[in-house]
Amino acid sequence: MSRSTSFARWATYALISSVAIPVALADHGSTAPTTNDKIDKKSMASCTLFDQTDKDDDTTTFTIHNSCSIPIDCSISWKLVCAPESKKRRSEHPSSQTIKSLADGAQQSTDASASTCGADAWAIQNIQWSCSPNKD
Repeated sequence: MSRSTSFARWATYALISSVAIPVALADHGSTAPTTNDKIDKKSMASCTLFDQTDKDDDTTTFTIHNSCSIPIDCSISWKLVCAPESKKRRSEHPSSQTIKSLADGAQQSTDASASTCGADAWAIQNIQWSCSPNKD
């Protein structure tokens, strides 16, 4: 056997060992995760989508889309600010909406209306949304 053949076999063995041994040690005989384990570890942000669109001059629509493999519960909160540039007429109106048991592949929307502001300018601020796996 030549020196280069011996080195090639040694290098191949070293490469296989460097991959196979850590994989074998990391397994520890664990069982495959269940579907719920996979969802708990999977970020909800990767299977949910939030969208915001203007419906008309005084209404913004918030929509949550669920592409997770389980039903989810979500919440959306926002603050309507009437006359945001005025020191005297400025008013703030916090609102929220809860969405329960949104099925896989479904979407649900809610409207944020600025009709409370009348003829004043308005802004929607502090929009926040979150989802979690449905516990039922």
